[in-house]
Amino acid sequence: MEIVYQDSDILVCLKPAGIKSTDEPGGVPSLAREALGDPRADVRTVHRLDQVVSGLMVLARNAAAASELSRQIRDQEFQKEYLAVVHGHTPDAAGTLTDLLLRNKPERKTYVVHHLEKGVQEAVLDYERLAEKENLTKVRIVLRTGRTHQIRCQFSSRGLPLVGDRKYSLLEDGCPIALWSARLSFRHPGTGEKMDIAHEPPDIEPWTRF
Repeated sequence: MEIVYQDSDILVCLKPAGIKSTDEPGGVPSLAREALGDPRADVRTVHRLDQVVSGLMVLARNAAAASELSRQIRDQEFQKEYLAVVHGHTPDAAGTLTDLLLRNKPERKTYVVHHLEKGVQEAVLDYERLAEKENLTKVRIVLRTGRTHQIRCQFSSRGLPLVGDRKYSLLEDGCPIALWSARLSFRHPGTGEKMDIAHEPPDIEPWTRF
C-alpha cells in the first residue's frame, strides 16, 4: 500500500480496492503497519471508504490526533472530494443532490426514500461535470454528508449508475468501480496547518478514456 504523506500524527495512504477500512487483518491500518515496517505501530481509522472504493485515506497515529480528526469530521470541517465516472449524462453542468436515504442492513444496501421514518437520514452532495465521452460522464463530487454508499445510491437513483458498480448497477462493465477518493482537506491535528492532499486515479479503465 502506497503512503503519500506521513508524520508523527497522521498518515495519508492510497487505499486499494477490495480492502476494508477497519482495523482487522488485511484492513487498511494493518497494511499501513506493514508499509511502515512496524507491526505494533499506532494506526487508527478515523473515516472510511467502501471496501470496493480506492483512493486517499487519512489515518491517525495517536489518540489525540484521532480525536481531533474525528471532531473535524463531526463538525464538517473535514472535506472529502471524489472523482467518479457514471453511465449517462448529468442534466446540469453542476448541481446539488439531496435525498433521504434508508440503509437496509440485511441487504447491505442503501435506498432513496421519500418520507421520514426510523433510520432515514438526509444525504447531500455537490457535483461538477468534468468531461463527457460517448455515453459516460466524469464528475467531481464533494460530500456534505457521509452516508453509507451515498454517492453510489444517489447517482444510481437518477439513472446514472457508476461504471463498475456491481451493487447499484445492472450493467456489466468488467472493470473496478469508477469511484476514487481524490482529495482530502483538513486541519493538521497537531499543528493546525491546513492540509490539502490530492491524487489522480490510476491509469486504468474507465479513467483512461478521459
